[in-house]
Amino acid sequence: MTTAVDVLRTNLVWDNHVCMPLKPHDQTFLPELARWKRVGADVVFLNVGFGDSGIEEHIRTIANFRHWLQLHSDQYVLINAVEDIDRARTTGRMAIGFDIEGANAIADQMSLIQLYYDLGVRWMLIAYNRNNRVGGGCQDDDNGLTAFGRDVIDEMARVGMIVCCSHTGFKTTMDVMEYSSKPVILSHSNPRAVHEHPRNVTDAAMRACANTGGVVGLNGIGIFLGNNDNSTDTFVRHVDYVVELLGPAHVALGIDYAVDQHEVEDNIAKMRATFPAGLGYEEGVRIIPPEQLPDIVERLLQLGYTEENLRGLLGANLLRVAKAVWKSA
Repeated sequence: MTTAVDVLRTNLVWDNHVCMPLKPHDQTFLPELARWKRVGADVVFLNVGFGDSGIEEHIRTIANFRHWLQLHSDQYVLINAVEDIDRARTTGRMAIGFDIEGANAIADQMSLIQLYYDLGVRWMLIAYNRNNRVGGGCQDDDNGLTAFGRDVIDEMARVGMIVCCSHTGFKTTMDVMEYSSKPVILSHSNPRAVHEHPRNVTDAAMRACANTGGVVGLNGIGIFLGNNDNSTDTFVRHVDYVVELLGPAHVALGIDYAVDQHEVEDNIAKMRATFPAGLGYEEGVRIIPPEQLPDIVERLLQLGYTEENLRGLLGANLLRVAKAVWKSA
């Protein structure tokens, strides 16, 4: 009988969104990447900035992360091309890429997209909860994708960076899905039909995402799963809903685990416009840790998911999107 351990050992496992402290002189928590390796992860994407963070903050964070990872090249491979994922697996290492949460990272300078790509950023959000030059946030008065936003999408396609619409408003999301010539992802978003929250996404948005050839990555944040519940059964209910809606070829993992819970609480306290009261942010947010992944896989096996279904969910679907969008450095 196939077990969760078997599935995780023999298949590509990819967590598309992990949060380390965004402090340019602090590498204290980076050794915790080993937690993902211990449960079978082959690919992890680290967030390097979000929301209103500026250009300097993003560049300094990337420099800090790259420095540490290069010092530990016996354990980690920085992703430059799709082939690096297989290279990492065959040498017993973990492949690491970067993501950006919101186009404030480029301000008004389009040329930064190429620079970020060269430094390892492989996907970027349109907006983070609030509006910016590119488009509308999911907790703001969303007026849709802007002319500058269309240019940003074109440039991302040119350099090979994936467009993401997590944290993005519905109108802007649908504009992006219609405009993009490449697959678009919802890197870490849960279905609003299972739990009502403005950060969660509608069936229409998820269908539009799948129609681009993209994937919906489920996150493990309790307030988006419902009632601040990060249990395996609740997470699996969200996964199962999206699989039923889109099919197993359009579902992935973007757990959004933050290794420093104190930093999360500090950001919530400081950024009231981004994390307003009444939406659960102040409740001491529970998040699924990497160690819960075997339990999640085991529960899906119990529900009748085949190894082929799980292969896509765990990493093959994201690999397909990467092959369709990324370009060699």
